[in-house]
Amino acid sequence: MSRSEGVTVSDRALQNQFMPIEFRNLKTKFVSVKNEDGKVKVGDLPPLMVKLKGLSSAFTEDEIKQKLGESYDDMSNEIDFETFLREYLNLQGQAKEKSGGQKNSSSVLKTSSATTLVESEKATYVRHINIYLADDPFLKQFLPLDPASNDLFNLAKDGVLLCKLINVAVSGTIDERAINTKKVLNLWERNENHTLALNSAKAIGCTVVNIGTQDLVEGRPTLLLGLISQIIKIQLLADLNLKKTPQLVEVLDDGNGDIEELMALAPEKVLLKWMNFHLKKGGYEKTVTNFSSDVKDAKAYAFLLNVLAPEYCNPLTLDTKHATERAKLVLDHAERMGCKRYLSPEDIVEGWTNLNLAFVAQIFHERNGLSVDSKKISFAERITDDVQLSRDERCFRLWMNSLGVENYVNNVFEDVRNGWVLLEVLDKVAPGSVNWKHATKPPIKFPFRKVENCNQVVMIGEMLKFSIVNLGGNDIVQGNKKLIIAFLWQLMRKIKSTGRSRQIESFKDKSLSSGLFFLELLSAVEPRVVNWNLVTKGESDEEKKLNATYIISVARKIGCSIFLLPEDIMEVNQKMMLTLTASIMYWCLQNSPEECETSNGYSSTYASDASSPAPSVNGEDESSSLCSEVPSLTIDDAAPDIMVSSSQFENGENTTVE
Repeated sequence: MSRSEGVTVSDRALQNQFMPIEFRNLKTKFVSVKNEDGKVKVGDLPPLMVKLKGLSSAFTEDEIKQKLGESYDDMSNEIDFETFLREYLNLQGQAKEKSGGQKNSSSVLKTSSATTLVESEKATYVRHINIYLADDPFLKQFLPLDPASNDLFNLAKDGVLLCKLINVAVSGTIDERAINTKKVLNLWERNENHTLALNSAKAIGCTVVNIGTQDLVEGRPTLLLGLISQIIKIQLLADLNLKKTPQLVEVLDDGNGDIEELMALAPEKVLLKWMNFHLKKGGYEKTVTNFSSDVKDAKAYAFLLNVLAPEYCNPLTLDTKHATERAKLVLDHAERMGCKRYLSPEDIVEGWTNLNLAFVAQIFHERNGLSVDSKKISFAERITDDVQLSRDERCFRLWMNSLGVENYVNNVFEDVRNGWVLLEVLDKVAPGSVNWKHATKPPIKFPFRKVENCNQVVMIGEMLKFSIVNLGGNDIVQGNKKLIIAFLWQLMRKIKSTGRSRQIESFKDKSLSSGLFFLELLSAVEPRVVNWNLVTKGESDEEKKLNATYIISVARKIGCSIFLLPEDIMEVNQKMMLTLTASIMYWCLQNSPEECETSNGYSSTYASDASSPAPSVNGEDESSSLCSEVPSLTIDDAAPDIMVSSSQFENGENTTVE
């Protein structure tokens, strides 16, 4: 997923076709023709497109309508922003052909430029993979990959590479026991790996929209590179926060007044702030605001490296007049101080955003140049959130981003305060619920506009039957954490039950910490997915964690989109237990309704079902010890709600969900 100053596009080839300001202008114009349902139809485009640059002098409104009609049989079909952009580019090309002359060359140049970007990114990501996965027990037989070939796309087709790369980015995200790692995988096993990879990518913060398992199986370059780009970016920016690097307080101008603002910044913005902090110290007069046009001449890099590693300074770097030569000297300087050479001088000069961002992040990791002022660091280290609140924030942030909201959420409590992101999420969960004509899009100058947005959020919550006692729009604007979490919790539960009226009201039983109930539930809805040879008794903390990590990976492997941590299962976090169970149930109802909705229900206790394979630990038959705690699970289709009584667990009774 590519982002151009707040505008999100999933097709990376589109990113290089427009400047950021063009993206924003086109998005604004596109949104302006949305109907009351928040949708744009093909028939809405001609009066809009006839006014756009490059089309106004070439076509009439009727001609544009005729040309669109050649591609769409029904002008009432809904059209999304990216398809609109493609149609615009297509019409631009036709306009240039119609006018003739040298204008045709610009289209060729844009296509060539997009191809060059794909090749540059592929080469960079291949080098990254060759370095970080060189010692992987399974993948080392296929490495190193050749940057000039299609090795990357071919290796990615079985899903193992993406799973391993996700674990490099955020260690422990995937229990590698859940990955299918044979040399030759069948289609089912490949699909499982890709499903696991996509759901795990969502869980670490990637925006996974308009990409499915088939795209990965086919190794589609732009989609695959877009996903790999996000995974690597998450890895490289992981330490750009005060919790991981408290020394970052030094980049604040004066005092401690801006610490909360720094904590709320996106990692990319923190990186820019860090870079400008050192550039100012080095005497660089400009402020770098992006990783593209502002660094293309490589001068900012030369100043930055001279401040951070003066012992490797080359006087020729700033004296040379040729940007490409200067970029080469910068890369030589960075390599001498320990940075791996990922990108080429041409990548810097072309201003490829993702590659330049990765380069600066590398420099930060190798040598951040921040002091060890104990006074400042101790102050930053004291800024700790409530642990449970932090986990909840993480869960909701990842979930909101997984929906493909236009404005990426970096900090839930800060980013929802203008109401716009919540309106986006509500529109995803309950399409048509938002009146966009009465909403104000960021940046919002006037506080009362933020309150208006948040008031509409609360109003929609009431319409959806949420319990919102004591919650007003101003509470969201003020950033009331507990009330925001309470609202989001109901919103997340709403999407899990879309199309179904069942709810789970209580999951407090401490025996759930062993993980055995959820493994049995997963095995009941998809018998082949759990390898019982890998399951422990769940008695010690270590055994519980092994089971918990395995549960999360197995659930994602079958297609559940979940955002909890192993600790949530181990500590029996009631809300997360509900989310996990609802996700498994929702998947089952969507994929195997005949199994989930039988009148007699289904049993999930091996001990009471002799036909089921007995689970084992280390190859030994342990069915009675493993399953003595696991209740039977029966779903009554006539019941409107689902209630599991903890007392039934405690008494060892078979539990009926009713």
